[in-house]
This record gives sequence, C-alpha cells and structure tokens, in this order.
Amino acid sequence: MLPRKFNPRQLNQLMKQLGINVREIEDVEKVVIQTKNRDYIFDNAEVTVMDAQGQKTYQLIGTPKIVEKKEKLPEEDITLVMEKTGKTKEEAKKALEESKGDIAEAILKLSG
Repeated sequence: MLPRKFNPRQLNQLMKQLGINVREIEDVEKVVIQTKNRDYIFDNAEVTVMDAQGQKTYQLIGTPKIVEKKEKLPEEDITLVMEKTGKTKEEAKKALEESKGDIAEAILKLSG
C-alpha cells in the first residue's frame, strides 16, 4: 500500500525502482488525431511519454480544434449525374452533396 502523500522526489525514486520512466516531449507544435469523420488538432499541446517495461504510453494535454471532414464524392458519380441530367459539373456536385451522395436522389432533384 502506498502512503497518501508523496513528494515529487520520492515519487520519481519509486517510479525509477519500478522501471517506469516519464519524460516530456519538448517543443511540440501540433498533434493531429485523424478519424473517419473528423480531425482533432491540438496546437501547442503538452505531450509526455511514460515507458514502463518497454510499453510506451503517450499522454496529451490541450484543447483540440475539431474539424469535420467533408466526404469526397467519386468523380464517376459526378459524371453519371451530369450525363443523366445534362447539368454542369458544379450543379451535379452540389446536388450530390445535398443528397449525401445518393445518385438517384441527385438525378431526380436536377431533373424535376
């Protein structure tokens, strides 16, 4: 059982005895976490690395800017809507974006 109060020096000594090494990564400018639907961008984040028996764990401290990703429309879909409706590329692309990529709905929207 650990005592309730540790001073930082005692804590560092105990961690060293247990084979745990913690260090801060200096001069971090940006950290980006990319997911399918959005990006989390951390500017000026604090990043620490804890190495415990060969297993590294990264800790990130900061406030992210969340950027939603726009789904890219396949060029073939845009071309198909253009061919079926006789509309321009911009009009076909806009209709596909509004219909969330549904080709049939985009064609009906531009034809009606």
